[in-house]
Amino acid sequence: MADQKELAYQDYLKGMKYKDIAEKYGVTINTVKSWKTRYKWSRDGVHTKEKSVHTKKRGGQPGNQNAKGHGAPKNNQNATKHGFFSKYIPQETLEIMGMLEEKSPADLIWDQIQIQYAAIIRAQQIMFVEAKDEMIKELKKEKTELESSKDKDGNIESIPTYVEREYEFQFAWDRHATFLNAQSRAMSELRSLIRQFEEMASMNDERRLKLEQMKFGIEKTKKETEFIEERTKQLKGAAKDTSKLDALIKVVTSDD
Repeated sequence: MADQKELAYQDYLKGMKYKDIAEKYGVTINTVKSWKTRYKWSRDGVHTKEKSVHTKKRGGQPGNQNAKGHGAPKNNQNATKHGFFSKYIPQETLEIMGMLEEKSPADLIWDQIQIQYAAIIRAQQIMFVEAKDEMIKELKKEKTELESSKDKDGNIESIPTYVEREYEFQFAWDRHATFLNAQSRAMSELRSLIRQFEEMASMNDERRLKLEQMKFGIEKTKKETEFIEERTKQLKGAAKDTSKLDALIKVVTSDD
Protein backbone atom coordinates (compact mmCIF):
# COMPACT_ATOMS: atom_id res chain seq x y z
CA MET A 1 0.00 0.00 0.00
CA ALA A 2 1.36 3.41 -0.95
CA ASP A 3 2.39 5.73 1.85
CA GLN A 4 -0.01 8.57 2.69
CA LYS A 5 2.63 11.17 1.89
CA GLU A 6 3.33 9.56 -1.51
CA LEU A 7 -0.36 9.63 -2.40
CA ALA A 8 -0.57 13.25 -1.29
CA TYR A 9 2.48 14.05 -3.43
CA GLN A 10 0.80 12.57 -6.51
CA ASP A 11 -2.24 14.78 -5.87
CA TYR A 12 0.09 17.76 -5.44
CA LEU A 13 1.68 17.06 -8.83
CA LYS A 14 -1.79 17.01 -10.38
CA GLY A 15 -2.31 20.56 -9.16
CA MET A 16 -4.48 19.87 -6.11
CA LYS A 17 -4.44 22.68 -3.54
CA TYR A 18 -3.08 22.33 0.01
CA LYS A 19 -6.57 22.67 1.47
CA ASP A 20 -8.01 19.89 -0.70
CA ILE A 21 -5.08 17.56 0.05
CA ALA A 22 -5.45 18.20 3.78
CA GLU A 23 -9.19 17.42 3.70
CA LYS A 24 -8.64 14.28 1.61
CA TYR A 25 -6.10 12.76 4.00
CA GLY A 26 -7.47 14.11 7.26
CA VAL A 27 -4.48 16.30 8.17
CA THR A 28 -3.91 20.01 8.64
CA ILE A 29 -2.81 22.37 5.88
CA ASN A 30 0.38 23.01 7.84
CA THR A 31 1.14 19.28 7.81
CA VAL A 32 0.83 19.22 4.02
CA LYS A 33 3.13 22.25 3.79
CA SER A 34 5.65 20.55 6.06
CA TRP A 35 5.58 17.47 3.77
CA LYS A 36 6.30 19.72 0.80
CA THR A 37 9.29 21.29 2.56
CA ARG A 38 10.65 18.14 4.20
CA TYR A 39 10.41 15.90 1.13
CA LYS A 40 11.16 18.70 -1.39
CA TRP A 41 7.99 18.39 -3.43
CA SER A 42 8.23 20.24 -6.72
CA ARG A 43 6.00 20.71 -9.75
CA ASP A 44 8.92 21.64 -11.97
CA GLY A 45 8.49 19.99 -15.35
CA VAL A 46 4.90 18.96 -14.56
CA HIS A 47 2.16 20.61 -16.59
CA THR A 48 -1.00 21.26 -14.62
CA LYS A 49 -4.29 22.37 -16.10
CA GLU A 50 -4.87 26.03 -15.46
CA LYS A 51 -7.55 28.34 -16.76
CA SER A 52 -6.14 31.19 -18.80
CA VAL A 53 -7.68 34.57 -18.24
CA HIS A 54 -7.41 37.22 -20.92
CA THR A 55 -7.16 40.71 -19.50
CA LYS A 56 -7.33 43.94 -21.34
CA LYS A 57 -4.03 45.76 -21.44
CA ARG A 58 -4.13 49.14 -19.79
CA GLY A 59 -1.72 52.03 -19.83
CA GLY A 60 -0.70 54.95 -21.94
CA GLN A 61 -0.46 55.06 -25.68
CA PRO A 62 2.71 53.82 -27.39
CA GLY A 63 5.48 56.36 -26.81
CA ASN A 64 3.69 57.88 -23.81
CA GLN A 65 6.23 59.09 -21.18
CA ASN A 66 3.91 60.20 -18.36
CA ALA A 67 5.63 57.86 -15.90
CA LYS A 68 9.14 58.86 -16.86
CA GLY A 69 11.10 60.07 -13.87
CA HIS A 70 8.48 58.77 -11.41
CA GLY A 71 9.55 55.12 -11.19
CA ALA A 72 11.30 53.38 -8.32
CA PRO A 73 15.00 54.16 -7.82
CA LYS A 74 17.65 51.90 -9.33
CA ASN A 75 18.11 48.63 -7.40
CA ASN A 76 14.77 49.20 -5.66
CA GLN A 77 13.38 46.05 -4.00
CA ASN A 78 9.77 47.04 -3.44
CA ALA A 79 8.59 43.78 -4.95
CA THR A 80 10.91 41.66 -2.82
CA LYS A 81 9.26 40.20 0.25
CA HIS A 82 12.34 40.72 2.38
CA GLY A 83 13.41 43.94 0.68
CA PHE A 84 13.55 45.88 3.95
CA PHE A 85 15.59 43.21 5.74
CA SER A 86 18.01 42.70 2.85
CA LYS A 87 19.58 46.05 3.66
CA TYR A 88 20.72 44.83 7.06
CA ILE A 89 20.61 41.01 7.06
CA PRO A 90 23.07 38.72 5.20
CA GLN A 91 21.78 36.85 2.15
CA GLU A 92 22.29 33.47 3.83
CA THR A 93 20.04 34.54 6.71
CA LEU A 94 17.39 35.75 4.27
CA GLU A 95 17.43 32.37 2.53
CA ILE A 96 16.83 30.66 5.87
CA MET A 97 13.95 33.04 6.56
CA GLY A 98 12.46 32.09 3.19
CA MET A 99 12.67 28.39 4.06
CA LEU A 100 10.98 29.00 7.42
CA GLU A 101 7.95 30.56 5.71
CA GLU A 102 6.87 27.05 4.72
CA LYS A 103 6.98 25.85 8.33
CA SER A 104 4.14 26.02 10.81
CA PRO A 105 4.67 26.95 14.49
CA ALA A 106 4.41 23.23 15.31
CA ASP A 107 7.16 22.47 12.77
CA LEU A 108 9.47 25.05 14.34
CA ILE A 109 8.91 23.67 17.84
CA TRP A 110 9.48 20.12 16.56
CA ASP A 111 12.86 21.19 15.18
CA GLN A 112 13.76 22.64 18.59
CA ILE A 113 12.69 19.41 20.30
CA GLN A 114 14.99 17.35 18.10
CA ILE A 115 17.95 19.70 18.62
CA GLN A 116 17.43 19.81 22.39
CA TYR A 117 17.00 16.04 22.68
CA ALA A 118 20.15 15.39 20.63
CA ALA A 119 22.12 17.80 22.86
CA ILE A 120 20.96 15.99 26.00
CA ILE A 121 22.03 12.60 24.65
CA ARG A 122 25.34 14.00 23.41
CA ALA A 123 26.08 15.49 26.84
CA GLN A 124 25.95 12.03 28.40
CA GLN A 125 29.07 11.03 26.49
CA ILE A 126 30.94 14.32 26.81
CA MET A 127 30.55 14.64 30.59
CA PHE A 128 31.01 10.98 31.52
CA VAL A 129 33.47 10.45 34.38
CA GLU A 130 35.09 7.06 34.95
CA ALA A 131 36.71 7.53 38.37
CA LYS A 132 36.86 9.99 41.25
CA ASP A 133 40.55 10.69 40.59
CA GLU A 134 39.92 11.66 36.98
CA MET A 135 41.10 15.16 36.14
CA ILE A 136 41.08 17.32 33.01
CA LYS A 137 43.94 19.74 32.41
CA GLU A 138 43.31 22.50 29.85
CA LEU A 139 45.54 25.36 28.77
CA LYS A 140 43.73 28.57 29.71
CA LYS A 141 46.31 31.24 28.85
CA GLU A 142 49.81 31.39 27.42
CA LYS A 143 52.27 34.29 27.50
CA THR A 144 55.44 34.21 25.44
CA GLU A 145 58.34 36.67 25.40
CA LEU A 146 60.38 36.83 22.21
CA GLU A 147 63.89 38.04 21.54
CA SER A 148 65.03 39.07 18.07
CA SER A 149 68.38 37.96 16.72
CA LYS A 150 70.12 37.61 13.37
CA ASP A 151 71.07 34.30 11.86
CA LYS A 152 74.30 33.68 9.91
CA ASP A 153 72.68 35.02 6.73
CA GLY A 154 71.69 38.25 8.42
CA ASN A 155 67.97 37.43 8.59
CA ILE A 156 66.13 38.52 11.73
CA GLU A 157 64.36 35.75 13.60
CA SER A 158 62.34 35.72 16.82
CA ILE A 159 63.33 33.25 19.52
CA PRO A 160 61.09 32.56 22.56
CA THR A 161 63.05 33.26 25.74
CA TYR A 162 60.24 32.92 28.29
CA VAL A 163 56.94 31.10 28.23
CA GLU A 164 54.27 31.41 30.91
CA ARG A 165 51.29 29.04 30.83
CA GLU A 166 48.15 29.06 32.93
CA TYR A 167 46.16 25.83 33.17
CA GLU A 168 42.64 25.10 34.33
CA PHE A 169 42.06 21.89 36.25
CA GLN A 170 38.63 20.30 36.44
CA PHE A 171 38.10 17.41 38.82
CA ALA A 172 35.54 14.62 38.53
CA TRP A 173 33.02 16.09 40.98
CA ASP A 174 33.26 19.53 39.33
CA ARG A 175 32.37 18.03 35.96
CA HIS A 176 29.51 16.08 37.50
CA ALA A 177 28.08 19.15 39.21
CA THR A 178 28.29 21.21 36.01
CA PHE A 179 26.73 18.40 34.01
CA LEU A 180 23.84 17.87 36.43
CA ASN A 181 22.92 21.56 36.49
CA ALA A 182 23.05 21.85 32.71
CA GLN A 183 21.17 18.58 32.19
CA SER A 184 18.42 19.61 34.58
CA ARG A 185 17.86 22.90 32.73
CA ALA A 186 17.98 21.20 29.33
CA MET A 187 15.40 18.56 30.29
CA SER A 188 13.10 21.17 31.80
CA GLU A 189 13.24 23.14 28.53
CA LEU A 190 12.62 19.97 26.53
CA ARG A 191 9.51 19.09 28.55
CA SER A 192 8.20 22.62 27.97
CA LEU A 193 8.75 22.30 24.20
CA ILE A 194 6.96 18.94 24.14
CA ARG A 195 3.92 20.42 25.91
CA GLN A 196 3.78 23.26 23.37
CA PHE A 197 4.01 20.84 20.46
CA GLU A 198 1.21 18.64 21.82
CA GLU A 199 -1.02 21.71 22.14
CA MET A 200 -0.37 22.85 18.56
CA ALA A 201 -0.03 19.66 16.52
CA SER A 202 -2.94 17.85 14.91
CA MET A 203 -4.08 14.62 16.56
CA ASN A 204 -3.25 12.86 13.27
CA ASP A 205 0.31 14.21 13.20
CA GLU A 206 2.65 11.24 12.72
CA ARG A 207 5.27 12.91 14.90
CA ARG A 208 3.18 12.23 18.00
CA LEU A 209 4.29 8.59 17.86
CA LYS A 210 7.93 9.66 17.71
CA LEU A 211 7.23 11.93 20.65
CA GLU A 212 6.06 8.99 22.75
CA GLN A 213 9.30 7.18 21.98
CA MET A 214 11.21 10.31 22.88
CA LYS A 215 9.38 10.58 26.21
CA PHE A 216 10.52 7.06 27.04
CA GLY A 217 14.08 8.09 26.22
CA ILE A 218 13.76 11.20 28.40
CA GLU A 219 12.62 9.10 31.34
CA LYS A 220 15.60 6.80 30.92
CA THR A 221 17.93 9.80 30.63
CA LYS A 222 16.43 11.16 33.85
CA LYS A 223 17.29 7.89 35.59
CA GLU A 224 20.80 8.05 34.16
CA THR A 225 21.17 11.58 35.53
CA GLU A 226 20.03 10.40 38.95
CA PHE A 227 22.57 7.61 38.67
CA ILE A 228 25.32 10.12 37.93
CA GLU A 229 24.20 12.28 40.86
CA GLU A 230 24.31 9.32 43.24
CA ARG A 231 27.65 8.27 41.83
CA THR A 232 28.98 11.77 42.43
CA LYS A 233 28.06 11.47 46.09
CA GLN A 234 29.92 8.18 46.23
CA LEU A 235 32.97 9.75 44.60
CA LYS A 236 32.98 12.60 47.10
CA GLY A 237 32.36 10.21 49.99
CA ALA A 238 29.11 11.95 50.94
CA ALA A 239 27.02 8.76 50.73
CA LYS A 240 27.74 5.49 52.47
CA ASP A 241 24.62 3.52 51.55
CA THR A 242 25.01 2.05 48.05
CA SER A 243 21.53 0.50 47.79
CA LYS A 244 20.09 3.41 45.78
CA LEU A 245 23.10 3.40 43.49
CA ASP A 246 22.72 -0.36 42.92
CA ALA A 247 19.03 0.10 42.04
CA LEU A 248 19.82 2.88 39.56
CA ILE A 249 22.52 0.77 37.95
CA LYS A 250 19.89 -1.88 37.19
CA VAL A 251 17.64 0.75 35.58
CA VAL A 252 20.24 2.38 33.35
CA THR A 253 21.72 -0.92 32.22
CA SER A 254 18.35 -2.48 31.43
CA ASP A 255 17.38 -2.92 27.76
CA ASP A 256 13.66 -2.90 28.53
